Amino acid sequence: MQQNTSEAASWLSRSWMGWAESALRIVVIMVIALVLRALVRRLIAKVVRGAVRGARSSSQTSGSAAAGAAAGNRGTGLALANALLASSERRRQRAEAIGSVLRSVASFVIMGTCALSVLSVLKINLAPLLASAGVAGVAVGFGARNLVTDFLSGVFMILEDQYGVGDVIDAGVATGEVVEVGLRVTKLRGANGEIWYVRNGEIKRIGNMSQGWATATVGVQVAAGADLERVRDVIVGAAEEMAKEQPWDEYLWQPVEVLGVSEVTADSLTLDLTAQTAPGRQASVERELRARVRTAFREAGIPITGLESESDPAIPAQPVDAAPPSALANPTSPQYKASVPLEK
Repeated sequence: MQQNTSEAASWLSRSWMGWAESALRIVVIMVIALVLRALVRRLIAKVVRGAVRGARSSSQTSGSAAAGAAAGNRGTGLALANALLASSERRRQRAEAIGSVLRSVASFVIMGTCALSVLSVLKINLAPLLASAGVAGVAVGFGARNLVTDFLSGVFMILEDQYGVGDVIDAGVATGEVVEVGLRVTKLRGANGEIWYVRNGEIKRIGNMSQGWATATVGVQVAAGADLERVRDVIVGAAEEMAKEQPWDEYLWQPVEVLGVSEVTADSLTLDLTAQTAPGRQASVERELRARVRTAFREAGIPITGLESESDPAIPAQPVDAAPPSALANPTSPQYKASVPLEK
């Protein structure tokens, strides 16, 4: 027993220095990892704050532009200012989302490297662990490849600013207004109020109808014999009156343009009108423009089609030659008497 005690004491005296050295190395590795993680997160936060500050300054500039537009050219100026405000808010949200993703990735990489270094100091063979992790990664990659695809698609979507909350998009599998943007799922609200949950990996192409500007296109039908120059003047006058009223002065970004005749039939002509509008407002502009052009045509006496003169009270009907009455309608006429069968 005395010999075993002596051997244990000797082994302990030889090993405690190695233990102390390993513990010190582990502490140093963890401290370095925590300090590096804090520095990287602070750097990312600083970059995000700079981007947010730039977005706020852009918002203030847009507010000044809106004030100037209210004093001067109200319509187009206010519309552009509102678009700039929305764009700056999107840049702020995008910067915060990217910052969150970068912080998570930095923490995962730094702390994962720290854990592997600690295991190496403890003299744990990492080869089987890394091999098992590789096999598990391959299995997870095959089993959860859709999840990985959704996540990567969401990251690139945020980095490229393809769409944001409030945009109306056509994602192929669904169309609607973006309610929520995530790294895995995008939530859309459809035209009937339904909510679509679309996985980012399923979106192959995106049509954003809320970025920049939109185009309103209206087809106006007139009678084939109408004076096209007069029709053009009436349309331009109605569009100018519309552009002076609210809220159309903010929705119309450029004057309405008459492109010309696009279709010719036996009794009518079709003229195409186009105008540049605020994003998402083209449908309301088209409806209002149709109603105003119709009213202007009625006041100016311009027929919509060649048959409208018979039904439109604003346009006098043309006299029609009536057929002479039949002689058979008069019981006293010789024709009527001759047509009556003889009595037996």
